[in-house]
Amino acid sequence: MKTYKKVLTIAGSDSGGGAGIQADLKTISSLGCFGTSVITAITAQNTLGVTGIHPVPAAMIKKQLDAVLSDIGSDAVKIGMIHSAEIVRAVVSSLKKFKPKNIVLDPVMVATSGDRLIEDNTLDALTGYLFPLADVITPNIPEAEILTGTKIEGKDDMAEAAVRLLDFGSRSVLVKGGHIKGKYLYDIFINKDRSGDIRVFTNKYINTNNVHGTGCTLSSAIASFMALGNSTESAVEKAIAYLQGAILHGKNYRTGHGNGPVNHFYKPQKLA
Repeated sequence: MKTYKKVLTIAGSDSGGGAGIQADLKTISSLGCFGTSVITAITAQNTLGVTGIHPVPAAMIKKQLDAVLSDIGSDAVKIGMIHSAEIVRAVVSSLKKFKPKNIVLDPVMVATSGDRLIEDNTLDALTGYLFPLADVITPNIPEAEILTGTKIEGKDDMAEAAVRLLDFGSRSVLVKGGHIKGKYLYDIFINKDRSGDIRVFTNKYINTNNVHGTGCTLSSAIASFMALGNSTESAVEKAIAYLQGAILHGKNYRTGHGNGPVNHFYKPQKLA
């Protein structure tokens, strides 16, 4: 019997379908992997913003994790919205118990709309307990600024922040540059094993408001490509290319009255 390449997403639910668990599962499916999920919070959300957050109890999150990992297992794990320190501890407990490989952590703190998505006391738990388990963390610029306590205004600042972020213990860092608008957008990748070797990914800016859930989509794509056997750096490169295509093919569609989603299924792959 054959087996699918399995990707587990641990994240919040987006009722609008553009981000969170919904975007993750669309991405994982589009890239030919089998998606499983652990829901950490339920949000009332659309293209205009977040109007409510209802955290799932930590004990239930741990039960979801244990159910998936004890039976189905995973070839990669994507971690997104972790609302509280208690939930961080529950996730860490299960990850240490089952030791899944290829962990991608998107430290979601603020939604595209600007709404804050985590409690104030969660940051120390994230950096102290969850970051060291990650193969790669994928903060955007506002998140990297919060984590490093520095202002980021360009490529050089992004590179310095990426180096500093390695101190939290992840094996590699991808600082996403989508918040700095210009003719070109830059993403900065650095691997702890080659800390002096910084990779800059350059892409043309696509003029569109349909960028809701891009961070969720990118981190899920990285996890999917890692599940398919790619190295972290190669997975990052392929995931960035996939996201650029998803933005490009979704830019002319209207969904809601705010920041619409990308087109996750512009180039679907068969289940691996």
